[in-house]
Amino acid sequence: MCAEKNQKKTFLIVVDDSLELNAALNFACKRAIDTNGKVALFHAVELSDFHHFASIAELMEIEARSEAEKLIQRIAADVQKQTNQMPILFLRQGKTIEQLLHLINEEKDIGVLVLGARMGEEGPGPIVTAVSGQLAGKISLPVTIIPGNLTIDEIETLT
Repeated sequence: MCAEKNQKKTFLIVVDDSLELNAALNFACKRAIDTNGKVALFHAVELSDFHHFASIAELMEIEARSEAEKLIQRIAADVQKQTNQMPILFLRQGKTIEQLLHLINEEKDIGVLVLGARMGEEGPGPIVTAVSGQLAGKISLPVTIIPGNLTIDEIETLT
């Protein structure tokens, strides 16, 4: 067996409050279980453009970070329930796509980026659009895009 086969895979999920997150989360958890891997959760808190009153901007950023921490902890609890492992958590400040690229370049243990695609006329979502478009040549790992409307049973069949 080659050395790569023995390495654990880390499946990275971009956490937001979208409906398609559940499909990506369920897929990544199932793959982590099947491959003896781990799940990592990433969320970026976008900085406020409200600079007229520094104290208000600071309060807005503190509130946004607090909400992001609650969101990522709630999703982490779901991952732990599904995999019996606490996920790796990455909470960054800045633009989501920029911070995602930095994280992928910094964390060499991440093996796969798993994204959920929004279904419908609105398009798959900004991250899926960016990753499958202008960023396709800048991401140095496989990207798995899961249709956001897949059920747990359908995901089970795929994995």
